[in-house]
Amino acid sequence: MPEVRFAGVHESRAERAAAVSAELGVRAYPSLSELLDDVDAVTVVVPTPAHYAVAKEAIAHGKHVLIEKPIAATLAEADELLAMARARGVVVQTGHVERFNRAVRAALPHVDAPRFLESDRLATFNPRGSDVAVVLDLMIHDIDLARTLVGAPVADVHAVGVPVLTPFPDIANARLTFTSGAVANITASRVSRERMRKIRLFQRSGYLSLDLAAGTGEYYRMREDVDLAALATTPLQLEAFVERVPLQAPEGEPLRLEFESFADAVRGKADVAVSGEAGREALAVALRIMAEIERSLPALAGGAGVVPRA
Repeated sequence: MPEVRFAGVHESRAERAAAVSAELGVRAYPSLSELLDDVDAVTVVVPTPAHYAVAKEAIAHGKHVLIEKPIAATLAEADELLAMARARGVVVQTGHVERFNRAVRAALPHVDAPRFLESDRLATFNPRGSDVAVVLDLMIHDIDLARTLVGAPVADVHAVGVPVLTPFPDIANARLTFTSGAVANITASRVSRERMRKIRLFQRSGYLSLDLAAGTGEYYRMREDVDLAALATTPLQLEAFVERVPLQAPEGEPLRLEFESFADAVRGKADVAVSGEAGREALAVALRIMAEIERSLPALAGGAGVVPRA
């Protein structure tokens, strides 16, 4: 990023800080305050329970922040961070990187009042992120995407989930109903034997299928010249009443695009791509899902950290 100077990193583990410093050839600051004295903006990529404390210190120093998802562990923490940012006039962006996925960028121009969305995000187990439930670790990506694609607030939530390898739910399914009447069925697992990141989207004009892992997608649109009444009486091949519309978007590594959008927002060249408020709304839905999971698993109620309290 030619218009950005990478000052360095702060990492609480000395041996990790030294390794990163040597690998990237950058300074490892011994404290967060020393890093904040030398920068205009920071990315907060610490474990979720520490998002609030680190971001709060950065905002208190008047620094712009890109906070990895979820924006915080509770709504109270998120609200305090956003209020501080407004008072100090700093940018807060949430790290919902899937917004920058090529498949999503290609699909957005064709999305038109979707009625049903189905999302599957499956991953093999990784200790990274296992300090929170799969809802906050993985599913929150798809909560944000569903809200973005549907374009309406969530009205109702039904969810189930179970812990497998951690004290927290490791696999979960949520059914979201939006104020528009649209429905999203979202599944996330971090105990799968294989990886999958796919979304299917159904709307009156057709059907979109997105492979987020590959960054590709397909759009099958109803032909305008089709006699719908005739379809009920005559068997036809799919190609006779739908057309395949190529989904295209410029190449771009999602994380780099996210960082570039943050830098543009900090410099006032563009609006914030994923605002702190959007991150707060995704967190609110995620916590509703967590509460539903806790309600469906009475044995877990009161368990350590099953549901972060707002």
